Amino acid sequence: MNQISKIAAYATAVLAGGLGGAALLLFGAFLVRGPFSIVDLGYTTSRALLFDGVLCLAFFLQHSLMVRRSFHRQVRSLLSAQYGGALYTIASALVLLVLVILWQRTSPALGTIEGLSRWLLHGLCLAGLAGFVWGARSLTSFDALGVRPIIAHISGAPSPNPVLTVKGPYRWVRHPLYLGSLFLIWSSPEMTPDRLLFNGAFTIWIVIGAILEERDLVAQFGAAYVDYQRRVPMLIPWHFPRER
Repeated sequence: MNQISKIAAYATAVLAGGLGGAALLLFGAFLVRGPFSIVDLGYTTSRALLFDGVLCLAFFLQHSLMVRRSFHRQVRSLLSAQYGGALYTIASALVLLVLVILWQRTSPALGTIEGLSRWLLHGLCLAGLAGFVWGARSLTSFDALGVRPIIAHISGAPSPNPVLTVKGPYRWVRHPLYLGSLFLIWSSPEMTPDRLLFNGAFTIWIVIGAILEERDLVAQFGAAYVDYQRRVPMLIPWHFPRER
């Protein structure tokens, strides 16, 4: 690997890590505190909701198309395979930042939860954060920003292979990161029209995304994942873990 290639690889990893991390932090704050109202386009409620819906759709399409195995096959035909995850991270971060920055807040509030119920929602938010961290730490091959294959390539080490991990929260549900995200999405004590749109759209997308992802996982891990599907619920932990 020549010096120019190493510099390009390092630059890609830094861009993916920095941009992806910043987008995740900003999006987490968006979920917890609500829209930042950085750009107010002065739309009426109906036009604002339509605009917000387009932002959601843009993120869903980008994420859903680039996460598929077919996209990674196309990347391998054009670039080295280790860049697929980083390119996906950079594109996702850019679209996510656009969504957060341009999101249009609407009023009036449809309802606001106070008292004990509000504290329960705060607890739901903390549970979502804790579950997300627990799920990420339980995956030995977890690479949220897509930089590990690039670093391995630079150092001359073999790229890490995906491993079917069934420990921690993965003994309770097959997609604990999605479940934690749903907790965060629905933990807001104030419900405005735009927040209701966001919650509903992202909930539907998460469920559909989980179903589509299951197909890729079955193709990747075969009978082992089919057995995992049989023993562990997809999103709702409705029974205690079953051992083989």
